[in-house]
Order: sequence, then C-alpha cells, then structure tokens
Amino acid sequence: MVIDPQICIKDYIASTTPKFKLANRPTRVDIFANKRAAKDSIKQDAKAIAGLSHKLYAQNKQSLLIVLQGMDTSGKDGTISAMFSRTPPLNLQVAAFKAPSRREHAHDYLWRVHDVCPRKGNITVFNRSHYEDVLVVKVRKFAPTKAINKRYRQINDFEQHLSENGTKILKFMLNISHKTQGKRLAERLVEPHKYWKFNPGDLEDRLLWQKYMKAYEIMVKRTSTSYAPWYIIPSDNRATRGALISNIVRQTLENMSPNYPDPGFRLGDFVIS
Repeated sequence: MVIDPQICIKDYIASTTPKFKLANRPTRVDIFANKRAAKDSIKQDAKAIAGLSHKLYAQNKQSLLIVLQGMDTSGKDGTISAMFSRTPPLNLQVAAFKAPSRREHAHDYLWRVHDVCPRKGNITVFNRSHYEDVLVVKVRKFAPTKAINKRYRQINDFEQHLSENGTKILKFMLNISHKTQGKRLAERLVEPHKYWKFNPGDLEDRLLWQKYMKAYEIMVKRTSTSYAPWYIIPSDNRATRGALISNIVRQTLENMSPNYPDPGFRLGDFVIS
C-alpha cells in the first residue's frame, strides 16, 4: 500500500475536550505540491477503494457508513464522485436527507436514518444526515431546546448500536470558510452547469453563519466518540479535500481487512467441458 506520507488521519480527528474550538481548525492546508498531485492521490485511492469495496461485498460480514456534513458548497457531492469514481454501484448507496416527509414526521427522527443504513457487505454515504436534527433544527428553532439536547445522547447510542453490530462509521465535517462559501455561491449564478444548484434559501443560512458554526462546534464536542469520531476536513481547496477524505476511507477499509471468502470448492471437484 502506498499512502502519501504527509497524510496522517489522526491529525484530522476532532478533539472532544472542552477547549475544542472549531474556529481553531483550518479550512485550508497545503500538503500537496500542487492540484495535480492531490488529484493523482484521489485517483490512486479511488482505485484501491474499488477493490476493497468488492472484497467487502463478497465477504458480507461488515459494512461501512460514511457521513458527510457541511455547509452549502462545502463539497459533499464532489467528494462522493471523486472517491467512488472507480467503484461499481453493486454495493454502494448514497442517501440524501432533505426536509422530512409527512410519513417521516410521523415517526421518531432517527427512523428514516436507520432504514437506509448499510447492509452487511455494503457502503452507504449520507449526503447530509441525522445531524441535521441538531444543526438546522437547532439554528432554525424547529424543535424545543430540551428535545434537541437529548438528541446528542440518542445519536451516540444509535451509532454505538450500529458499531457493535458490524458497521464502521466515518464522520466528516467539511470545514469551509465564510469567504470561500461566498465565492462558490456566486459560481452557481455564473456557471450554466451549476444554475440548478442555486437556492435562495442558502443565502438565508449564510446570514446565520455564526449560529451554524456554534451548532457545529457543539455537535462535534458532544458526538465525537471512540467508535464514531468526527474528522474535521479543510475544504476550501476542492482537490485537497477530496484527497484527504479518499485516503481516510481507503485506510479505514484496509484496516477492516475484507477478504474474498473461500467457497470450499476447487477446480478438481468438477468436470468442465
């Protein structure tokens, strides 16, 4: 295995001490010589991820859940496309969480989440996630403070349950600066292939930036655990962001050690004409 020696995944795990401040975590790091080097790293890891994913599916004993959480334009879609560019959709699913439907509202807030968690042998990516219920719900006051405060513990219990039943959890907070987000929102009104992404509501959330950053900080402090830690990923640079996450996913899959099972048969057991 060849891993860029500059990438140490422990450097990106969030501290859960009371002193943790999201504002102290960088939104940009320069660990590659240039953009091409970062993209080459993504391609290398994407190829490895494809092979590991196939072994995970064949083994059918464990699963991987990847949570991508971040402000608008932080790069969730681009990250998914880059790191799974070589992976067939055989055992890969992406779940996007928008405003709950009437049916989903009729259940507890984690009901729709558990329903799309990965089966054994599968990889599922959450593009946004159950953490919306302690982020936008908190900032926009869609639920009472007392109810939201209970959710941190409930989410930890839920993720521990998944972990103890064979699901490895990776949680990435895509850390983008206010300035970079402004530039990317502007791109959506200039570049034709991005028109469809623009939503005036994103500007309303932008006005609440400081409240969102505080909500993210509290979220990380209260839900980064030994079995499901938060990784704070500098996301102002698209290629670096993709390279970091792809490498962490690759290393995690390698540590899960999926292997093709022995079917118990050999060529000599059959006559093939």
